[in-house]
Amino acid sequence: MGGQSLGALLAETADSFECAGIGSADLEARLLLQYVFGLNQAGLILHEAEEVTEEARARLAALVSRRLDREPLAYILGEQDFWGRPFFVSPAVLIPRPETEIVLERALDSAEGVRTALDLGTGSGILAVSLALELDCAVTAVDISAAALRVAARNAARHGVAERICFLQGDFFSALPESSCFDLLISNPPYVSALEMAALAPEVGRFEPHLALYGGSDGLDCLRILAQNACRFLRPDARLFLEIGAGQDRAAQQLFAALPSCYADVEVFPDLAGHPRVLTARCTDALS
Repeated sequence: MGGQSLGALLAETADSFECAGIGSADLEARLLLQYVFGLNQAGLILHEAEEVTEEARARLAALVSRRLDREPLAYILGEQDFWGRPFFVSPAVLIPRPETEIVLERALDSAEGVRTALDLGTGSGILAVSLALELDCAVTAVDISAAALRVAARNAARHGVAERICFLQGDFFSALPESSCFDLLISNPPYVSALEMAALAPEVGRFEPHLALYGGSDGLDCLRILAQNACRFLRPDARLFLEIGAGQDRAAQQLFAALPSCYADVEVFPDLAGHPRVLTARCTDALS
């Protein structure tokens, strides 16, 4: 295949992805070539007639092979956009998804007067970093995974908010001093049920961290922990915003509505596809 042009290589890569059943084959092929050749979209078009060296073809072939093995493109590229910003990712963290932007959007809409925020299960730090940037507030970000926290710290440094975020390793609230008190809580907790875990796409089930996905047999284990403990660490009238799985809206609402002395205004909002996605509640008082 000597003398192959960049444009021909792009078409070949897209065809291989499409034949493998990879969605958005054209887009993924373009992003992969841009990464390998150090080009933006315009540069890829401008140089499409240029011949590709054997060395460059070999580098691309190695990455194409990884993608055909269903490794997510974000892990291959090492980053993923969220809220219009690039974030480092690795197999230690979930890949940011558009649904989580709905959680952030809802939190920002109700964030007047927020000076301190808590992000539980921070992963790559997308929510903690975004809150620090958008609200100029102090954020405490907790994760049980040391590897995930290293990725999150890199992202905080990348976006210039490292001094505003305190990273703590631990299992949700156990990482916090008992005297902690926050104006806002945000979380994308593990919420995939056992049945759903068995049916995950290979990109998710084989490559993304199960620790950040699996929420117990019914997917609600972490939501139960949040409902039972959140108000101990929130000031009165502080709000919490949690991502939930599709079909979990009624059960998740009941967990918080069952504690009327702690929570009020329990609501669920849909994502752009119309699926229930964000649970929000107002803290009325601390748990006794």
